[in-house]
Amino acid sequence: MTGRNRVLQRFAGDQMEDMTLQLRSFAGLFVFAGLAWTLGPRQRFPVLLLLGSIGMQLLIAWLLYSVTPFRAFLQSLTGVVMVLQEVTNEGAQFVFGYLSGAPSPFVLDPDGGSLFLFAFQALPMVIVLSALSALLWRWRILELLVRGFAYAFRRLLNLSGAASLGAAANIFLGMTESPVLIRPRLPQMSKSDLFLIMTVGFATVAGSVMALYVSQLTGVIANAAGHIFTASLISVPAAVLLARLMMPAEPDSVEAEAEKIPAPIYNSSMDALTTGVSDGMRLYFNIIFMLLVFTALVALTNVLLALLPDVHDAPLSAERILGWLFAPIVWLAGIPWSEATAAGSLMGLKTALNEIYAYDQLARLGDALSPRSNLIMTYALCGFANFASVGILTGGLVAIAPSRREDILNLAPKALISGTLATLMTGAAIGVFPMSLFGS
Repeated sequence: MTGRNRVLQRFAGDQMEDMTLQLRSFAGLFVFAGLAWTLGPRQRFPVLLLLGSIGMQLLIAWLLYSVTPFRAFLQSLTGVVMVLQEVTNEGAQFVFGYLSGAPSPFVLDPDGGSLFLFAFQALPMVIVLSALSALLWRWRILELLVRGFAYAFRRLLNLSGAASLGAAANIFLGMTESPVLIRPRLPQMSKSDLFLIMTVGFATVAGSVMALYVSQLTGVIANAAGHIFTASLISVPAAVLLARLMMPAEPDSVEAEAEKIPAPIYNSSMDALTTGVSDGMRLYFNIIFMLLVFTALVALTNVLLALLPDVHDAPLSAERILGWLFAPIVWLAGIPWSEATAAGSLMGLKTALNEIYAYDQLARLGDALSPRSNLIMTYALCGFANFASVGILTGGLVAIAPSRREDILNLAPKALISGTLATLMTGAAIGVFPMSLFGS
């Protein structure tokens, strides 16, 4: 066999393997939906909603990366994040000095590596974006975007006005901030719609932390900002589908009219700015100490597991156990079995701890995952569905609607499952497409 023939044969084999993985990702979309249906009352399967939701996911992803203006917009997001990071660094260096990258007052050890302090160089962006988000809401820019998406979800997914508004807000706001927009309706909202709002909250991320993920994923995937935005957007149809499968809409609960957005939350631009800074500061410290505790707990777990006998000539660890548990699930999303344990470990860490820790571990894996698997996991990890968020979401919702306390507490564990399945569906949806679509 000539060298040319061997190259062609290898190329054909690679193409066949890629198609097999894409088909598995496509099948995984329906398997995840089936799992959600089995966890619900198992009423008549909503075939039209299934096809419509999956179709929306695939169509939106294809349009964003195929249509030139949309693709240019996604690519511009990374530039916007870089500019925001630069201006944030200016403020951080003024406040924290060399801890944030300013010239050091002493000579650093040349063999000690770069001085990168997560709390002082990456996290300050959270505060800046929180303040900017509040300003954009005050100036009605975010409000108009939320209205547009709410209209689309109401028409295409047959949602009530309150449910569509809450779902749309979750694309830009956090899972505790977005329900504020529908505060007047929460006490009377159907249990099905309440569950949907909670599921969407777990399946998406807030705009204030998107830039943090981008900084973590630099060097892992190209145009990380565009992918994070896309992930949060296309997770909404998946979350709506799974929420309806696990808790179908109650008869006559769907309203045709649009939900009115309450009066402006902020009295002035200065009020929005100061409130946004305060909210961002709380989020900043919450992330710091959550990561501190969770990292310590993982280390403690690994110390205890190391006391047990080795398994397959290696000590047990939390990462290995979670990898074994989640390997079949990420395999369904289109991850090759040879990489499923490593990818499953990331999914497990994201669920048990949070997505920030999981993204950090993803960046540390290096070549352990292929570019395609890196992309799928970037989408599958993009959501607030973790055990800590259960407490955050329930606490926020109970504070807003104390009369629904019992319903919120009962629905939260189930919503954690549906939110996790939704992000996995999003990862599978991206796995359906060839890598060439994303410029890889």
